[in-house]
Amino acid sequence: MFIPKELAGVLEAIHEVGKPYLVGGCVRDALLGHPAHDFDIEVFATDYEILGRVLASFGPTDVVGKSFGVIKVRLNGQEYDFSLPRRETKTGSGHRGFDAEPDPTLSFAEAAARRDFTINAIGYDPITEELIDPHGGTRDLELRWLRHVGPAFAEDPLRVMRGFQLASRFDLRMAPETVDLCRTMVDTFPELPRERIWHEWEKWARLSVVPSRGLEILEATGWMRHFPGLAALKDCPQEPEWHPEGDVLTHTRLCVDALVRIPEWHGSTRQVKAMLMLAVLTHDFGKATTTQYAERHGRKRWISPGHDREGGPLAADFLDSIGAPKVFSQYVRPLVENHMYHIQTDPLPKPNAIRRLAKRLVPSNIEDLAILMTADIRGRSLAGERAHPGVRAL
Repeated sequence: MFIPKELAGVLEAIHEVGKPYLVGGCVRDALLGHPAHDFDIEVFATDYEILGRVLASFGPTDVVGKSFGVIKVRLNGQEYDFSLPRRETKTGSGHRGFDAEPDPTLSFAEAAARRDFTINAIGYDPITEELIDPHGGTRDLELRWLRHVGPAFAEDPLRVMRGFQLASRFDLRMAPETVDLCRTMVDTFPELPRERIWHEWEKWARLSVVPSRGLEILEATGWMRHFPGLAALKDCPQEPEWHPEGDVLTHTRLCVDALVRIPEWHGSTRQVKAMLMLAVLTHDFGKATTTQYAERHGRKRWISPGHDREGGPLAADFLDSIGAPKVFSQYVRPLVENHMYHIQTDPLPKPNAIRRLAKRLVPSNIEDLAILMTADIRGRSLAGERAHPGVRAL
């Protein structure tokens, strides 16, 4: 495992007074072959004062996390968290309803038992270069399983939302027993602050490699009901000639997965990537309120007239409910409201019409609208794509 040179020197010094282990996401990412960016170090068999003195010899320390046994140190422009193992006691509701007390006598297995998923409960000894894996995280990584470590998982509802975005970022499926546990936690969602909900959604929107994995978890665990605009897409019918893939939720899952395969999406800025993902997620929200079985082209069909315009406010409401900054709804809403432009315009629009479209899209733009249209088209089977050729796919 690659360890920055400046950190390696600190770890060797800590080894003189205790037992340092790299823990959490940096170990998981290394095992997956991804570069590690955030290094968290848990130090056993020492106390807070001794650890603080060792770290202070390398630079200024931040002890804002003293009650949790956490010391932050900046080395060569990079911030590192050093912590003592701790015991946690549930004292209230929500993500923050815990009392934590550092306990350097804990074993690694005992300390890791408080973590969320087994893939995040693996340690790495930087001195012996050995993995410490008391809860089977490496095996679950091989099987692509997202499995909770133990019963303490149920004490923190945020862990379900973490599972939602982790599954999408690393192409994982949630273990059946973890799905069952999450279902028992469904009523704890209101305990979560909106800023924490947004933090998980933003990661999903920006970092997913298979976004539909997270949507599958929301559906399987019953947590999709907390996002009613999304839940309303399930079983909402579509005309098979145009959408042979099934209902609107199925189409949406295919669309978000199609988006991450579009090179132009990867070339966007971090924020625009998240905005485009959320635009694709919400682009058909209007179908839930406009779909009807009526005559079109000489026979009865499932149609959704005006769902693009209807969907704009629904997308904005969804983004507000998950705590997205206002700039997101300002960007996403015009994309949703104009995502059918290529079908409604026949023949090709004239330059003046294109200029009017560009003005309607601000602060977004026609290039981003083309990315959304492409994901929408690729979210159908080939039969549906032929029925609605519309825009030339990117």
